[in-house]
Amino acid sequence: MGRLDGKVALITGGARGQGAAEARLMVREGAHVMLGDVLDEEGELLAKELGDAAAYLHHDVTSESDWSAIVAATTAQFGGLHVLVNNAGVFLVMPMTMSLEEYMRVVTINQVGTFLGMKAVTETMVGQGSGSIVNISSIAGLRGSPGVVAYTASKFAVRGMTKVAALELAPFGVRVNSVHPGIIETPMLNLLREAAGGDEDLVTARIPVGRIAAAEEVARLVLYLASDDSAYSTGAEFVVDGGMTAQL
Repeated sequence: MGRLDGKVALITGGARGQGAAEARLMVREGAHVMLGDVLDEEGELLAKELGDAAAYLHHDVTSESDWSAIVAATTAQFGGLHVLVNNAGVFLVMPMTMSLEEYMRVVTINQVGTFLGMKAVTETMVGQGSGSIVNISSIAGLRGSPGVVAYTASKFAVRGMTKVAALELAPFGVRVNSVHPGIIETPMLNLLREAAGGDEDLVTARIPVGRIAAAEEVARLVLYLASDDSAYSTGAEFVVDGGMTAQL
């Protein structure tokens, strides 16, 4: 018996990195998974790797019509929708003098995309009387860091929206939680490495456990929240950061 037997999950940004790790783990635990992304070649290859338990659809999280299409495709192909992982996001290292266009690109993908996702699945999940929405925030949604004003603003927003949605949907059996990763080995990390001048020691020095996490370590936490093991958890923040937010 898998921990997600009989469940159907939709993962945004599912073509690579954390999203791909979540997809692989969920399929191993018995779920059917719809992958959404704009990286079509990588998404299609991953869906092929995962076999009949997975499918891929081109999906822009900033498009309300794309959200309607992927929810409809998921329920049509797999017969339901029990888990949404709002994983898609972008990271930008740039000071507060950045342009409004650059700022809004990050906010639109990370924040508005998450809002549209929660909105898109609400009718289905409320109608079936159950569901789990997992919003990927960041430790940047818990504290400030210089050079990431847009990313930080968007991840604080995800954290806050999660709590509002949890309260609104709790009477209908739908849970909403946020996950706050620290420094994780994904393609996004390359931007942080560049900002550190390629000095790996400078990156890991900020992590009390002394190492960068694998994407699957975040995926295991997401699996817990997607499963019935977390049935009494909603509106909560789950941190996976190697101790980074424990220190001053």
